[in-house]
Amino acid sequence: FLLHYSNNRRLIKLILFCIGVISLSLAFLQPQWGKKEGLTQQKGRDLFILLDVSKSMLAEDAKPSRLEFAKEKIKRLVDKLGTDRVALVIFAGRPIVQCPLTQDIDAFKLFLDQISHETVGAGTTALDSALQKVLDQFEHAGTKKSKLAVIFTDGEDFSHDLAGVRKQAQDQGLFIFAEGLGTTTGAPIPVYDEQGNKAGVLKDDQDSIVISRLNESLLKNLVSQVGGIYVSPTQTDDDIDKIHAKLQRFEKEKFGNKRMSNKQEQYSWFVGVSFICLLLEWIL
Repeated sequence: FLLHYSNNRRLIKLILFCIGVISLSLAFLQPQWGKKEGLTQQKGRDLFILLDVSKSMLAEDAKPSRLEFAKEKIKRLVDKLGTDRVALVIFAGRPIVQCPLTQDIDAFKLFLDQISHETVGAGTTALDSALQKVLDQFEHAGTKKSKLAVIFTDGEDFSHDLAGVRKQAQDQGLFIFAEGLGTTTGAPIPVYDEQGNKAGVLKDDQDSIVISRLNESLLKNLVSQVGGIYVSPTQTDDDIDKIHAKLQRFEKEKFGNKRMSNKQEQYSWFVGVSFICLLLEWIL
């Protein structure tokens, strides 16, 4: 009888021990089920990114081209922004809001990826119109603690009233970053045929090759008037890191509440079962 009882007890102790160890192991996996909804206060900054899409942006003194170089830089910048909202404005002769303000970085990148040599504008660069578009967007959005814009351009500008728009930007507190694209020595501008293949380079009326050059002095003068900064392009992320570090100094503001739905942690149930089973196994 005692032997039979001892065997039953050993079996029960073994079962309790196994259940306790398995439950504890499951607890470490942090199981989740059920949903808990709540409101989260969103805070961040609004940033307009302006991308020059004039023909000169096809020049290849930045690899693979000024345009593609800028697109990669923009992607790396928005990846660092966290909760900030970004908008994309493309401009040549006239500006277009390619992507309105959003926190959806994947959607922003989809809009950015749609830009290529096929969508490059036929007109020349007009920085005044692009900046005016941003000022109008901020005015429509209402009072903002921080008005921020980053321009990616080669600075070959044919604005009619850049000085006037610059003064307006200064009065309205628009802080402008500018990253120059290309080199001061310049490069020819490729021309593409209907199939998307290179068909030569752009020439003027005298059949001379047009050389596009980075106009750093114009961009430096533009940003200096509004307390902004000019950034030289780099092969590393030093240029983007410089812009990002400066952006972090500006005050965030509330975007409103966002309803969040999260699964609830349930590991405590398994910890409880494990504790009871191991306690009983020890008592027996």
